[in-house]
Amino acid sequence: MSTAIPLAAKVETLTWAGQTAHRLKEEIDRLQQAGSLVVPKEPGGWWHQYVCPHHHTELTFDESFVDTSEFLCPHGCVITGDAYRGAWLVFKQQSLARVALQSAAVYAALGDVSYAQISKRLLVEYAEQFPHYPVHPEAQSWMLKGRAFHQALTEAIWSTTLIRAYLLLRDGGITFDAKEQVAIDVFLGLLAGSMEEYRHILIHERNNAENNYTAWLNASLSCVYAARGEQALLEALIEGQGGFIHHLSIGVKADQFEFEGSTYYHVFVLRAYLIAAEMAQRFGIDLYATTGAEGQSMRGMLEALADLADDQGALPALHDGPLERVPYAREIAEIAEQGLAIYGIAGLAPVAREAYQQLGAAGNEQLEALLYGGGADRAATSEPRGSRLWPDAGFVIGRIAGSPLSFLADFGEHGGSHGHYDKLHLTLMHQDQTLTPDLGMVPYGSSMRRSWFAETASHNTVSLAGQSQAPHEGRLKHYESTAASVYAWLQSTEGYEGCTMNRHLLLTEDWMLDWFQVELSGDQPQSIEWWMHPVVAVEALQQPLNPEASYQLLVAEKVGDVTTLKEQQLPITSRFVPTGGVAGNEAGELQASYNLTNSDAVIFHSALVQPGDEIVAVQTPGDAVDPSRSLTAMLHRRMDRKADFIHVYRAGSPVQLSQITNNEISVTVANVPNDAVRVKMTDKGLQIL
Repeated sequence: MSTAIPLAAKVETLTWAGQTAHRLKEEIDRLQQAGSLVVPKEPGGWWHQYVCPHHHTELTFDESFVDTSEFLCPHGCVITGDAYRGAWLVFKQQSLARVALQSAAVYAALGDVSYAQISKRLLVEYAEQFPHYPVHPEAQSWMLKGRAFHQALTEAIWSTTLIRAYLLLRDGGITFDAKEQVAIDVFLGLLAGSMEEYRHILIHERNNAENNYTAWLNASLSCVYAARGEQALLEALIEGQGGFIHHLSIGVKADQFEFEGSTYYHVFVLRAYLIAAEMAQRFGIDLYATTGAEGQSMRGMLEALADLADDQGALPALHDGPLERVPYAREIAEIAEQGLAIYGIAGLAPVAREAYQQLGAAGNEQLEALLYGGGADRAATSEPRGSRLWPDAGFVIGRIAGSPLSFLADFGEHGGSHGHYDKLHLTLMHQDQTLTPDLGMVPYGSSMRRSWFAETASHNTVSLAGQSQAPHEGRLKHYESTAASVYAWLQSTEGYEGCTMNRHLLLTEDWMLDWFQVELSGDQPQSIEWWMHPVVAVEALQQPLNPEASYQLLVAEKVGDVTTLKEQQLPITSRFVPTGGVAGNEAGELQASYNLTNSDAVIFHSALVQPGDEIVAVQTPGDAVDPSRSLTAMLHRRMDRKADFIHVYRAGSPVQLSQITNNEISVTVANVPNDAVRVKMTDKGLQIL
């Protein structure tokens, strides 16, 4: 099914392909001149430790360095230590594998044999060095150990890049002498042995075949079998337990989302599948149209990403996964290019454009475009997208044709070790910018993984008394999408003992209503806390508070079988001041607005403030790209056994929000007084009257 075009033919028929090949050639020349294309004798460590312990930002990496023992934070910190050096070596090993593939691609595209020689030298040197890397003695106990890295997972990913370079050279007629081929064969044999061993451990000893590791062990073995011409082994890998078809059936849900509910791991597993399909195609085996037991497919997974992206093409950071980083952008570009070229999924064009923009590229200037791009017009505008429900993964997107606002909400499974305590989280999007994204995840070596980014308070949902929700699964009570409105009723009953949370989201052509109800079954009131994390400043009437005012966040820490709560203080900088009501027995109204940074657009925000409610501004860490650049969250809270948090958003002009009864409100667009819309809460959910 693949429509892959030979690179030389691309250069002849597509103007941009030749330009890209020459640009990639120049990149290699600069690295050659810097003398940086030297295979390290030391194995790499764990890349997640490459993070500043002070600012929690990923440390910088310069691929032109031959070696270094000092590692720089973007804020100027100079970090040293074995763990950081081990992580740096991961990046170095991966960058050299990429150079090997890039050099092979330049040779295939332009026919310059000197670049084939660069690729060949790196391949042979790695093959000769690989047996000398130990099975990593410093790997953490939970890891499947690699040789060139702490993790066999990292080794599997790295190996696919090297072997694809090797195959590309062979396709172009490059030969290896007897000594070189022996080294390559030893490398492939050792690699196959470890990948097969770890597959056995995962699938048969741990009964964990659905693990995302398995997809990459399969991809690495697929490359080995393709390199060695072992079609029978590849076919067995495709058909067997934990193989391509089985993993697709158990590692991906029937609604086409990776089982952990993480966008990052969805991309991660999909990329492994596409590599395996590329290898199978060398034997005339077409995996591109293969489906799992419940219809899961690579096309379906790619279409899910096209639907999930915001209007700029950026993918949300659901559960564990970076908000934005260069290696991830390359991975997104690689799969998006294939989705466009192989399946013709036009909705991936914005995703590819956004990935290249994050890489600082104006267009088809990256290796991924040369290798996988099929000439699709990325400037073309895809068809307008409607709402979409992922009932198994537990996500819902609301969109209305003509409305600049849309939403994404999370009600599904926790997500295992990559899940967050974030049920009923809401991402509010404008066509020009996402206002309240999931803030992403820092590298796992950062203490802030657990102390902030996985916690409930870092998401746009409700927490109780400073504590995070328990790991649990919410549910979708009702979902209805028409041409005029989208309504989703989400419920959680297991986040806190005796607590029922219902979030009602109603998007119309004019505005979006978020009505969040919380009810406690016990006799004691608690602090019920509604969080919103906009990425731009909120404009509203505010009242300064005591500089010592703070929010107490309680983070659970488990040591052995004992769990304790560790206190963190987040500064409260001001109180938002509503107009009317509040002091008496009637609800007041808070009016706020957000000036988007990507355009001149403004989002207006109205909230009902009941007597006893308080809305404050809380200074929090920033997003996962740079937690040290703080953000200001809006915290709407109430000390009670029951709370109704009612918020309305509109683009362009504000609405007036008023309460008619406890269960009924009125929404009026400014300057259109005769156009009030009444919305009532009933046992069957929201109803527009």
